[in-house]
Amino acid sequence: MKIIDLIRKKLMNMSKYISYLRTKGVEIGNDCEIHKSANFGSEPYLISLGNHVRINAGVQLITHDGGMWVLRSKYSGFGDKYKNADKFGKIEIGNNVHIGTNATIMPGVTIGENCIIACNAVVTHDVPSGTVVGGYLQS
Repeated sequence: MKIIDLIRKKLMNMSKYISYLRTKGVEIGNDCEIHKSANFGSEPYLISLGNHVRINAGVQLITHDGGMWVLRSKYSGFGDKYKNADKFGKIEIGNNVHIGTNATIMPGVTIGENCIIACNAVVTHDVPSGTVVGGYLQS
């Protein structure tokens, strides 16, 4: 991100910031609060937020798994099968959800309605409605 964009982002009020995110392709419902240090990654158009969603400081919404880079290198001698391997996934967040500080939401995750994602949680799988998630979620 260019320095001018960082300064502009810092000076925006909440409604202008949400409008800015929408121009990047993020689908955002009504009555949302999004901390400006949240990271919407390189594919923000793969992220949708319902109504009354709060995203705290330092949250990472990861839509692209950069770890595929390792597979492309390791298996480069196996023909074209892994040459362009990539993993992208949409992130969908339902209504009335709180995502705590420094939480990470991985590609392809859907978070249901009325959920709380605790600070520093790493969410790798879907979260059913009415669930509180803390720590590392794995099924």
